[in-house]
Amino acid sequence: MFDTHDRTNSLKALLLTEYKKLEVVELPKPECGPDDLLVEVQACGICGSDVHGFDGSSGRRIPPLVMGHEAAGNVVAVGQSVSKFKEGDRVTFDSTVSCGKCSYCRAGSINLCENRQVLGVSCNEFRRQGAFAQYVIVPQNIVYKIPESLPFAHAAMIEAVSIAVHATNRTPRHLGGTVAVVGAGMIGLLCIQTLKLAGFAKVIAIDLEEAKLQLALTLGATHAVNARNEDAVARVLEITHGRGVDASMEVVGAKATVSTCFQIVRRGGSVTLVGNLTPTVDLPLQTIVTRELSVFGSCASNGEIPQCIELLASGAIQVEPLITATAKLDETANWFDRLYAGERGAMKVIVTPNVM
Repeated sequence: MFDTHDRTNSLKALLLTEYKKLEVVELPKPECGPDDLLVEVQACGICGSDVHGFDGSSGRRIPPLVMGHEAAGNVVAVGQSVSKFKEGDRVTFDSTVSCGKCSYCRAGSINLCENRQVLGVSCNEFRRQGAFAQYVIVPQNIVYKIPESLPFAHAAMIEAVSIAVHATNRTPRHLGGTVAVVGAGMIGLLCIQTLKLAGFAKVIAIDLEEAKLQLALTLGATHAVNARNEDAVARVLEITHGRGVDASMEVVGAKATVSTCFQIVRRGGSVTLVGNLTPTVDLPLQTIVTRELSVFGSCASNGEIPQCIELLASGAIQVEPLITATAKLDETANWFDRLYAGERGAMKVIVTPNVM
């Protein structure tokens, strides 16, 4: 079943043809399975994991592949078993495709699904085409309707917001507590907002770039620490009167930032690890044991997307300040090159595959 307004059986997509090479190509338009939706993509964000996969370093973007997993659009066709969605619905969707049948899914931990796939990811276990394309197929169990008031560009950020909400839900907290977020990139800035909403009175942002720290203060951080210019550990201890923070959150995934998280947390506190850029890091075993620290990993999200839609629609979480630019499909390869080169000040680039 296809969109009745477009009877062609092809689509334009941005294909990773080889590492560090992206091309706009024409591909067959996919058909809906019984439980699938065909979504016309109106907005899709470039994720940091896409940029890291661009050169093959992550091992999870094996060409040829259409990347992209942070998206929103219109339903243009539905499978025969779909009853909750119809053509014309405005939707977003999770990036994790869960099976709904394994023991983890049945227990409510869909992010730990034994058979999970991720949109726009190709690795040794699976290949799943993503949303840097005019159309994408998604199963109905990961799809959510969005209100008319929510712009597609903002809705494309919901998947990223859900990562921050899930990480915050994983973090022990109490009203009036103190927390530090190490890394003020896009996910870090979203975590700052969700942690503030969760009741932390002091939210300390730590980063190397002053512009990011200033934005962190605008979005709810109470303190900003520039680790390039000062001793971050000493400054956090000063802010907390020598005690350390109740919780720290790492959103980079590098050895130095993980180390900082363990040094700034108080006895009996917690460390939540969100970033996963580096496959392995050293953990301070004696510090964890003798100070009785709790360590939490946070993977993707686990059913929090409806809450994220409400948070964005109500204005409780701001994403507009994080959007650097929008790009047409044929402009996207250039943006990948710029992001890969580490362009200063660049946060989220939103791709609009159906804007010519």
